[in-house]
Amino acid sequence: MNATTHSAAKTSTGLLSIVFVALIGATMLFVAGHAQSATLHDAAHDMRHATGFPCH
Repeated sequence: MNATTHSAAKTSTGLLSIVFVALIGATMLFVAGHAQSATLHDAAHDMRHATGFPCH
């Protein structure tokens, strides 16, 4: 006979992960929304070069 038990800690950890990721996403949107467009362009341009993608 097998008994299956569910842990409340597993559920709260999943919820905590979702909240954490949502906060990171909201922070990124907030920072990107207030940054100058030239700053965002330069950051994206440098990242493309760093990862080896051509952009010109």
